[in-house]
Parts: sequence; structure tokens; C-alpha cells
Amino acid sequence: MMTENMLPPVYDPDQVEMERYRFWLDGDYFRASGDPDKTPFTIVIPPPNVTGSLHMGHALNNTVQDVLIRRRRMQGYDTLWLPGCDHAGIATQNVVEKHLAEEGIDSRKLGREKFLERVWAWKDTYLKRITKQLHRLGCSCDWSRERFTMDEGCSRAVRKVFVDLYHQGLIYRGDYMINWCSRCSTALSDIEVEHETEASTITHIRYPLSENGKMITVATTRPESMLGDSAVAVHPDDERYRGLVGKKVILPLLNREIPIVADEYVDPEFGSGAVKVTPGHDPNDFAIGQRHNLEVIKVIGEDARMTAEAGPYEGMDRFECRRQVVEDLKAQGLIEKIENYEHSIGHCQRCDTVVEPLISRQWFVKMKPLAEPAIEAVKEGRTSFVPPRFTRVYNDWLENIRDWCISRQIWWGHRIPAWYCECGQVIVDYEDPESCPACRSSELKQDPDVLDTWFSSALWPFSTLGWPDKTDDLEHFYPTSVLVTGYDIIFFWVARMMFMGLAFMKDVPFRTVYITGLVRDALGRKMSKSLGNGIDPLEVIENYGADTLRFTLVTGQAPGNDQRFRQESVEAGRNFANKIWNASRFVLMNLGEQKEKGEKLPQFDPDQLPENLNRADRWILHRFNETVKKTDRLFEEYELGEAARLIYEYLWNDFCDWYVEISKYHLYREGESIEAEADRNRTRSILVFLLDGVMRILHPLMPFISEEIWQQLPNRREEALVTAAWPGPAEKLDFPGEAEEMELFQQVVRAIRNLRSQVKLPPDRKAPVIIRVGGRSTAFLEEEAHQVKRLASVDTLTIHPESEKPKQALTAIIGEEVEVYLPLEGVIDIDAEKARLRKELSQVETEIKRTEGKLNSEGFLKKAPAEVVSKEKSRREEQEARLQKLQQRLQELN
Repeated sequence: MMTENMLPPVYDPDQVEMERYRFWLDGDYFRASGDPDKTPFTIVIPPPNVTGSLHMGHALNNTVQDVLIRRRRMQGYDTLWLPGCDHAGIATQNVVEKHLAEEGIDSRKLGREKFLERVWAWKDTYLKRITKQLHRLGCSCDWSRERFTMDEGCSRAVRKVFVDLYHQGLIYRGDYMINWCSRCSTALSDIEVEHETEASTITHIRYPLSENGKMITVATTRPESMLGDSAVAVHPDDERYRGLVGKKVILPLLNREIPIVADEYVDPEFGSGAVKVTPGHDPNDFAIGQRHNLEVIKVIGEDARMTAEAGPYEGMDRFECRRQVVEDLKAQGLIEKIENYEHSIGHCQRCDTVVEPLISRQWFVKMKPLAEPAIEAVKEGRTSFVPPRFTRVYNDWLENIRDWCISRQIWWGHRIPAWYCECGQVIVDYEDPESCPACRSSELKQDPDVLDTWFSSALWPFSTLGWPDKTDDLEHFYPTSVLVTGYDIIFFWVARMMFMGLAFMKDVPFRTVYITGLVRDALGRKMSKSLGNGIDPLEVIENYGADTLRFTLVTGQAPGNDQRFRQESVEAGRNFANKIWNASRFVLMNLGEQKEKGEKLPQFDPDQLPENLNRADRWILHRFNETVKKTDRLFEEYELGEAARLIYEYLWNDFCDWYVEISKYHLYREGESIEAEADRNRTRSILVFLLDGVMRILHPLMPFISEEIWQQLPNRREEALVTAAWPGPAEKLDFPGEAEEMELFQQVVRAIRNLRSQVKLPPDRKAPVIIRVGGRSTAFLEEEAHQVKRLASVDTLTIHPESEKPKQALTAIIGEEVEVYLPLEGVIDIDAEKARLRKELSQVETEIKRTEGKLNSEGFLKKAPAEVVSKEKSRREEQEARLQKLQQRLQELN
């Protein structure tokens, strides 16, 4: 008897997801208890920037975190997923400046304080927007503990770390070569510079010797920088220049004398073996200059224009100057040659401006003493990478690390806690000073710069838990369990959190680093504004639902590997959700009169199995048990994509396509006998048990639909699926023998369906089938004959070890024991079928000839793109396979 259930006929993800998220928030299910008797499981969210909306990379990263946290919550851990946002200094300042410019406001004229008011207003708006987006995705963060990198607690932690490192001699201020972005007007650390290989030229310039006018040739890719040359360098063992070391050359265009020095850095095999040395605009030249006490001449300013030191070129843009310098050198006959040349050019990660190496007074962190413990911690296994290959990337960077430039010439960020007195005293302290400790003057000026954004981000795992105070959260939840992040910020963030955690907490910040890849478009390209191929995750959620997006992202995920985001994958995820919904409706609509009356239904107990379990029951329980075991192992190994695919296979194929269909025989069985009612009740109890269990293992992946369905199930002992117990394997549910038999049963049904499809028999047209079977398979197939007939549209079924193949029949062979025959006489018009096959054969042969003609054409192979040629080859292979099948079927009919 069918009864009405509480699930509507059509799944509406928008309505379900809004209501279910509100249900979770109202129930406070995401809050970590902080119970010291419970095992903690902690993830701190990689804080998204308050610069706008979340992108597809955020959707993947946060989905993976939510999958991990939801499963551990169901396993009984005290789970904390701590949310928050990053102030993102340069990026946020750039965005706000652009918005102000659109209003006709110059941020510099606005002034620091007024500008910061506008940025804080921006932050308030966009932090709320990002939080709502995370809600839409289904993120089960503990929102009571939400943090911001510039909130009061995080700011206090930043100040303490800066002051501590300064007093330990690990933070210092000095004049060094840094990366300068003229657009952002700030210094950049090495890893904020992205290098791109570009086509350029290398110019060979003749420098005349002072004493005799002979020439020495140097080569450069940046001719404008020659105006700042302080020397020409040669290798000390280069015989060609041994007599010239110590002599001088005349710098062309400016007619300044500069020395020839010997330095082992010079490669005697490159070019002429002599190089120009510009200590003010090249890091390697800066090092040479320090070794030889050369003058540092700054000819390119912070605005990327030539300075007064550039003489007649003062005020020119650096690239304009480059063209003019080459023209002037040509006019003086000092260009030996200009060659095309490809080399790597650094660009600002934020705005893509070509970075200029400049000498500047900046603040630095001394890295070697901090990096060494971070390397050792990974070598000792205290923190591990998933996949392990990224350990080498981490180690390589830390082993070759340079001191970290942490000062930025912008307004938005943690202002450097250093004050300067006119007497020359520098004051760095935990509190703002009122007077100079040396001269007692109150005329103090604070450093105008702010700290690199990544400085505060490096403290995130412990500053968010209350450090520098000794809080209960810090004691209970640190170190965190897993960090989920992309491989592109191993340098920016992972390594820095490691050395800061070890320095200030004396322990690693996380036990495991799970590395995700990038989400690329369907063609494998990186999503970017310039290509216009970005996909807004919120649009996908609006059109298909959050569960569909989550499932699409997770099934495409393998740790550390990029994935392609395809529309067909999204639609497959949507179809999966609909399939789950419809199968669940079927189960709930067939629970009998007890459900309709609100009575308790017979409950399936895996520890006390009923005696009347049939073969299909044992098989589906065995498959569920196997799925639980395997998914558990895959989740523990961080193979989330494989776990998701396994659950999909079980739900779609085993449960929906097979067991639900098989169960209809028992549910709709006629008669009111005790046996029939027991059969129905057993089937109902197994359907509910399986639906309950599979919703539990599906929940971390698709939390909304699983919670909605689970809430409609009878006999629930827990109030919410989000905190319900994770299912474990049950030894009594292992039925390998029945599983093997049911596999053969499925193969037989599929074989009959395939034979019917070959002759295009409609589903409602029943046909006779003969099965020749040997060994022990005969008895069980005879027992399941009623199901074979139901599921494969069979009217008369003959099963016998000595069955003979009829003259006109299609055949399917299954293993060594089973042959399935579909007799065609009286079922189809055989002559018409032969004519149809001959016509189809002719069409396929024509198509093969056409394809072969293309592939045999030299012109086509030369002109056509490789992708087109590959498609034609695949088409030929498909048509040849089709031809073979058609010939075989025609032979069977003959």
C-alpha cells in the first residue's frame, strides 16, 4: 500500500538548502564544545581576502574542508572549523583606490585616516558577503569563533611577534635590494613576484677604455640601466682581461669613468666574458658592488621614471628611456649588435606591473634561524604533506630561502610598531611609547609602513585561538589537525605558518597539509579575467544547488592535481541528486499503514538478522558493508574523490537501479497472508536501514539533500544528521557467496537487455529467453527466474544445462558456464531486420571510406590541428568496431 510522504515530487535545492542551513544554525550544531575529554579535530580556514566574491578555487578548498570536518563530527570528535577573513593589504588597498577613483576621489589627497575609514567600511560589507557565500556552500564553520586578521586579538598577536623577533635580533632594518612595484608603490617579497618568459632583446654595447680608446663589449637586456653602472666585471681567471683589471672605462652617454673589477660571479663563457655592474638595479650586481665597495647609483625612481642621476634622460619613463638610449648609442657607433632573446621577467602578482629591483630601506626577517626547525619538523614526520611529493617543494624553498622583506609602503594593514626620535633612537615596544627612553623627547614619529599581509597570516593557527593568552581553546585545539590549501601558496603561507608556530608555540601548527590543485576550465586553461573563462560558483549554486557543485568538485579532485570543470559533470551531479530524491520518495511512499498512522515500523537490526533474508537482501547488505569499509579507508587516505565515486556507484547502481527495482516484487506482492506481510515488512525495514546508512556516508559530500531525506525517516534516534553517528562496518553483513551469485544474476539481466536493444525491442514487448547454464549456477538462477523475467521483460524463461541455441537467435556469452539466447522467430520480422542491418552496414562502410580518405591525405594531416586528426582516428576506430558488430549480427540472423 502506497502512502504519502513528506518529500515533494520534485527536488528544489534552493528551498531545501536555505531551510536546512537555518536549521543547523538554529540548532547550534557547528559549535565546538571545547570538552577536554573529547578528542579534538581542528581546521583553520585559509582566510579569503576581503576583496570581493569567492571564486571556484575557494569553493573547492572549502568543500574539501567541510567534507573532512563533517565526517569527524559524526565520528564523535570535538570538531572546530574556525572561519575568518584576511585583510589582504595590497590587494584590498588597490581595489578600494580604484573604487574611489571612479568617484573622482584621489586616495592620497583623502589622507591616511579618511582612507582607512573607507577601507574598514569596505571590509564590513565584503566580510558579510563572503560569510553568506560560505553559508550557501554549506560550510559548517563554528561562526561563534569567526576571526579577522586585523581584529583586536590578531593585532595584539602580530605586535608581540614583531617585538619579540626584533629583540631577538631576527627582525632588522636596512638598505637592501628589494622588488619594487611602481603601480602599488610598495616593496614586494620574492614570492609576490611572478616570473613570465617573454620575448626581448639583448644589446651588446662597446665601452671605450680610458687610456687608449680600445673597446670592451658588455651585453644587457636593460640598456636604460647602464646609466647607473659603477663598474665592468670580468672573471679573475679570464686571460683576455687579465691586464685590464684595475683600469677604467668611459661610461657611454654620461662620460663617467668606472673601474674594471675581477669577480668570480662572472661567467667567462657568456657573451664577451665582461658584464656591466649596476649595483642600484640588479640583486647580483648589488652583491658584486658590496664585495668591491662600488658606488650605488639610483637612476630609476620609485615611480619608474629616470632620476636626476640619469642626466639628460631625467623624467623619462624607464621603457621610453630604453628606446632612447639604444638610439643614442647607435648614433655614436657604440652598438655592436642586438639579438632576439627570451628571458624571465618579474611582474607584480597583484597588478602585473613589471617589477623594478631597487635599493630601499626596509624591514626584514632573518630567515635561516627560523627555517631550519621548520625543515626538521617535516623530516621528522611531525607534519606530513598529502600528496608527499610536495614535501620536496617545501624543503627546496626553505633550504634556499632569503631574508623576508616584511615592510610595505601602503596604509591598509598592521602598522609597523617602530617609532623614531630625532636623537636617532629607534623604539620598538609592546605599547605605544610616550617619550624617547634615551633623550626623553616626546617628538616621536611612527614608521609609516605596514607589515606584509602574510606576516599576520603566518600566525593564523594560534592567534585565532587566543594567543598570546593561554586560553582553553589554544590548549585544546592547537596544533590543528589538517590544513587544506593550494600548492600555489606553499611558500607564501604554509612554510611561514610552520616556522612561526615552531618559534612561538614550540610545536607545528598542523599535523597534515592537504594540497589541492587548481580548478581549470573545460579546456584545461587557468580561469582568469583576461580569458573570460571564470565560472562563478554562486551561479552554479543558484542553477543547480550547492550539493551538486560540491559533488562535482569532490569527484574531480585528486590530492595535488588540477581538475577541469565541465558542464556535463555539473549536470551529472544534478542528475545524481534527483536520482537520490526519487529513490528516497519511493521508499518513504511504501512504508505501509504504520507510517501513515504514525506508528513505529519494524526496525532492521544488523546484529539480529531476520531468518527470511533473501539472496538480494544479503547482496545489498553486503554491498553496503563493503562501501562503508572502502569509503572509510579512502577518507582516511584523503582520497575524497575516490570515496565520492564509490558512494555514487553504490547509490546509483546497487541501491537505485537494482535493489529498489527488486524490492517492488516484495512490496507489491499480492495477498494478506502472514508470510506476505512479513516479506513486505522485511523489505521495508532493509530499505529504511540502507537509506539511513547511505545518507550518513553521503552527508559530508552532499549535506543538504542527505539531511532533508534523513529527517523524513522513521525510527530516528538522533535529532540531526549533522551530528548523527558515522556508520561502521558490521561483520554479520558479509555475504560474499550471495554477492557473487547476484553479480552473475545482474550479468544475465544486462545481457538480455543488451540483446533486446540490438533488435530495438520496446520495453513493453516481452520475448522468450533461453539460458544454457552449467554447474551450481543452475539452481540459483532458477530461484531468481521470477526476477529475471520482471527486470528483463521476459515472458517464457528456459534455464537448462543442455539447452540448444535456436537457429535464428542472438547470443550473449557470460564467463565459461552461461550462454543467453534470444530467439527471434515470431519476435521480430527477420527479413526486415536483415534489410535494416544491410542498410546500416552500407552507411558505416561509406563513413569508414570517408574517414580513411581524410587520414590518407597528406594535405589534411599537415594542415589540420592535432586534435582534429586525433578525433578522425577515434571516429574510424569506432566505426570499424560498429561494422564488426553489425556483420556478426547479420551472420547470426543468416
